Amino acid sequence: MRLLAIVPILCCLAALILSFLCLFAGSKGNLMEDYHLLTLNTSRIGQNLLDNGGKLPFDLPGSELLTGLPDEFTDTVSDAIGDIAERLGVEDFYSAHILDYCYGQYTPIEVANATVSASDISKNITGCSNRTAAFAFDPNEIIEQALNKSGLGITLRDLEWPQDIQRGIDALRIISIVTFALYCIAIGLIGLSLILAIFGLFANGRMLPCCNLLLAILAFLASGLASGLVTAVLVKGTEVINQYGGQIGIEADRGNKFLALTWAATAVMFVAVVIWCIDMCIPRRNKHANNMDKHG
Repeated sequence: MRLLAIVPILCCLAALILSFLCLFAGSKGNLMEDYHLLTLNTSRIGQNLLDNGGKLPFDLPGSELLTGLPDEFTDTVSDAIGDIAERLGVEDFYSAHILDYCYGQYTPIEVANATVSASDISKNITGCSNRTAAFAFDPNEIIEQALNKSGLGITLRDLEWPQDIQRGIDALRIISIVTFALYCIAIGLIGLSLILAIFGLFANGRMLPCCNLLLAILAFLASGLASGLVTAVLVKGTEVINQYGGQIGIEADRGNKFLALTWAATAVMFVAVVIWCIDMCIPRRNKHANNMDKHG
């Protein structure tokens, strides 16, 4: 029995669980919502529509509340911006996951102030989209649909939505689909590696450990590529949205907890590869040699 093989078995099991968590995080409302890929904060969308006099460039119910406010009442204007987003039919946030996206409201308020700190603000999930394989988060389409449902006849053009955001999202769409495929491949390879590692626990010779090592390397590479691509997507996507979205009152928050989860899966598979390499290097005496020693 190869007792050293117990370590790769545990590593493969841990990597498999972590990879499944990455794939299904956020797929059922509050299920691991904190492990989002990216959260789009739209609670202050429309702040660019207020000129120095607090006058909106189009007719919106309730806009008279903002008309004529002096500059010193900036806090009042900021609070009213949340009401604009609500009247537009736009949720406070949209959080993207691998298979879907969820949306809802920030509670008790949208933005931290002197009495409520950022740590006191939490997400209240009100709904999620249908789970879809190779899902690609498109905030332009999502917010456009919300505006259409409001019945106010307001479009993204009215909100002065930057086209640079759309170009950035389009460029990342293909990468998102490839990332989903890599996660599926990684899960399959890790699962096979786990099964083969169990057989390797009782194997003699070097053929099966060699196969275990090869399969573990493939699983590690697939997991590493998936983690690397999703990291690139999140870093670039967050950068693009924050660079061009700030002017209309939206910002993106990268899912660092998700990144920790996916890289943890890659790390434990790397440990499995190292252990199989060590196991391959340990000299072993065959059963025939052991019998010769006993009768010698």
